[in-house]
Amino acid sequence: MAQIIWQADFYRRPLRDAGGQALWELLVCDSTRTVEFVALCPQSQANAHWLVEQLQLVADKMPDTIQIFRPQSLSLLTTAGEQLGTTVEATRRTYALKQWLQERSPLYRSMNNYTGEAYDLLTIEKPPPTPLPEKLWGEQWRFAALSAKDVEAAFQERPIPILDMPPALMPLQLGLASNISVPGVIIYGGRQSMRLTRWIQQTSPIALNYIGGAPDGLVLEADLADRWIVATFEDREVSASAQIYEQRKQQSKGLHFLLVQPDNSDVTFSGFWLLRQD
Repeated sequence: MAQIIWQADFYRRPLRDAGGQALWELLVCDSTRTVEFVALCPQSQANAHWLVEQLQLVADKMPDTIQIFRPQSLSLLTTAGEQLGTTVEATRRTYALKQWLQERSPLYRSMNNYTGEAYDLLTIEKPPPTPLPEKLWGEQWRFAALSAKDVEAAFQERPIPILDMPPALMPLQLGLASNISVPGVIIYGGRQSMRLTRWIQQTSPIALNYIGGAPDGLVLEADLADRWIVATFEDREVSASAQIYEQRKQQSKGLHFLLVQPDNSDVTFSGFWLLRQD
C-alpha cells in the first residue's frame, strides 16, 4: 500500500485579527493537491495542541509522513506529529505546497486585515556558507555533463553505495528532451571518498551552485537552510566552466548532479545525487 504523505506549512502571515494579534496560517496538502486544508489562528494559540486538533480535521486518515520545508515550522509540527503517531520529515522538496504558496501569495493583499508589510512566503533566511570540514576534502574535482537520456542508464543499475535519484527529479519526469545536457560536478575523493559520500548524504543535499566572488566558489545547499563551501577557485578557465555549468542548469530546468568517486578510472563510484534548486 502506498504511503500517505502530506506537505505542511505553519507560520505567521501579514495579517492581524480584530484584537491586533498576528495571525498564523496552517496549510496542508498532498503531492497532487487532492487534499488541501487551510486554518488561521492568533499567535497566542500557535502551539502543538492547536496543530493536533487541526491536523485531525484534514482527512479521515492521518498520513504516514508530514513533510516540512520551513525551519520555523519544524519544532511545533514535529511535536504535533509525535502526538498523532506521524513521522515529520524536514525537506525542501515540497513542490506542491510551494506552488500553492505562490498562488496564495497575492490573496493576503486583498484581505481587510492585511498589515501592509512586505512578505515572501517562500524565502528562508540562510546562514553564510561554512567551509567543508578539512578531513573530508577530496583530491580533485571537475565539471562534467551527461545527456538527459544517459542520466538514468549511466548510474541507476551500477552498484553505487549511495545512490539518490528521486523519481520527481528524473529527466523524463521533468520533461527534458533526451539531448539536453545535464551538468554536474565530479569529486575524486581518494581515500576520503566514502567518508565524504556519507557526510554529503547526511547533509540532505539539494543543489550545488556556482557563486561568483573573490574567490569564486561552489556552494552546496543542504537540509532546510544549510550552505557548505565545497570548493573555491580563482582560475579564469575554471570560472568560465562554472558559468557554462550554470547556463546548462538553466537549460535543464535546474537539474544537475554530484558524483563522488575514488579516482578518475570510472571503475568504482562512491555516491551519486540528482539535484535541483528548491
